[in-house]
Amino acid sequence: MNKLKEKTYCTALEVFRGLHLPEAATPVGYAALIEAYDLQVPLPRSLFAIGAHHRVVETQRWTLLTPRHAPAATLEGHLTFALKNEGVDLAVLKRLFSQVDATAIEDIVRRTPTGGYARRIWFFYEWLTAQTLALPDARTGGYVPAIDPAMQYAVGTTNSPRHRVQDNLPGTPAFCPLVFRTDTLDAYAALDLPARAREIADQIPAELFARTAAFLLLKDSRSSYAIEGEHPAQDRMQRWGRAIGQAGRVPLQPRELLRLQALVIGDARFVRLGLRDDHGFVGEHEPLSQTPIPAHISAQPGDLEDLVEGLCVYARDTAPKLDPIVAAACVAFGFVYIHPFQDGNGRIHRYLIHHVLSRHRFHPPGLIFPISSAILARIRAYEETLESYSERLLPLIDWRARPDGNVDVRGDTVDFYRFFDATPHAEFLYACAQKIVDEDLPSETEFLRRHDQFQRRVELLVDMPDATRDLLFRFLNQNRGQLSKRARTREFSALTVDEIAKIETIYAELFAPEDGFS
Repeated sequence: MNKLKEKTYCTALEVFRGLHLPEAATPVGYAALIEAYDLQVPLPRSLFAIGAHHRVVETQRWTLLTPRHAPAATLEGHLTFALKNEGVDLAVLKRLFSQVDATAIEDIVRRTPTGGYARRIWFFYEWLTAQTLALPDARTGGYVPAIDPAMQYAVGTTNSPRHRVQDNLPGTPAFCPLVFRTDTLDAYAALDLPARAREIADQIPAELFARTAAFLLLKDSRSSYAIEGEHPAQDRMQRWGRAIGQAGRVPLQPRELLRLQALVIGDARFVRLGLRDDHGFVGEHEPLSQTPIPAHISAQPGDLEDLVEGLCVYARDTAPKLDPIVAAACVAFGFVYIHPFQDGNGRIHRYLIHHVLSRHRFHPPGLIFPISSAILARIRAYEETLESYSERLLPLIDWRARPDGNVDVRGDTVDFYRFFDATPHAEFLYACAQKIVDEDLPSETEFLRRHDQFQRRVELLVDMPDATRDLLFRFLNQNRGQLSKRARTREFSALTVDEIAKIETIYAELFAPEDGFS
């Protein structure tokens, strides 16, 4: 007797794995399979159940369908329901296929050898497990896509004649995050942000464009360190800024990530460079005992080489075929969840956004979008985006606190970093890109234009060196357009009261709060 016949599926519930349903209902699809096979996987962000009433109920986590939508209470019934209504969840499928007998999948295919869902189940089984089922190649049945491109982002297809399935998976078994198509993502894509950015850039005079580009580059570097709570020396920020300016010039390789880590760290006397050789987590420690309080558990050290290689292959081969923002979200957030290094992961994570967008030519030539600055301005949303997966992942990981303040992780966790739902990450990153195009790029260019006007008008009023005028502007900018008492009595004691008043008036006219400056 195979495991297919041994399983029974849950009946109506009010609470499913700690999640309250809107009303008593019977979980179906992935929820039913997770419960029946006790699959230790991150719960899908959206779950389905069958309610008792003839009305559809939708909440943030649950969709309750009517009794007429109920699938057969079998492995085939729930798998078919999931693929049809919930899309593909590779983490769930991988764990499920490790639990069911191969004969259970073979039985499904033999019952409906021309069925599109049966052949997709067969395809996913062999794709995920690298095991060949005892089935002859399919001879009939039209080709069906592995991923429904209307539901999830897919890439150009490669036919799998054995299953008569179009392999349009955006990745490999080594690394394949998936992103659902949402109204939000469709609306962002329709904005055509690259075209809007080029239109703005084309209207900027060449000399001012170069200064804007340099200003935004330094701003991004400074913001990336600020997100980590660090305030490095100016030369270190400028070196990192230059690295960001070169992002995307070469295909991503593991050795390139090692080069970037060395560049980020600088002084490596107290940091081990290269892939971690120990477990790791992101979080805090209890103040007295120094017991770890993880917010995220990183991939295990024995899995890092394969995961990093899989991510790099994805960046080189799959990312160019996807929407640029979707691809950047998968690469960058995939990297930070893996967390392959002892230090430097956060800044390299944000660098990878630049890398993918540059490879796609998403922004105008010669300009780098200040992604880190946009993230810093939306830091709570950034943290919530990171937590959107970490909070679902953490309860599944068996870890123990160590005396040295680190953690030990037990069990097989590698698939948690290969396969995750990157939809919230893509939506967040698109919001950042829109902010840059619609707000940051125009405002920074206008700021520099008015800065030049300030310099010219002050030059006509008072003859002083360029460096002194720059210092004067910084003092005014830091003190909301007023020259402080200290500056009046020290650095600019030579200015008359009338000259100071006129300079403050010039600043106020050019940088009025109602114009967006503060």
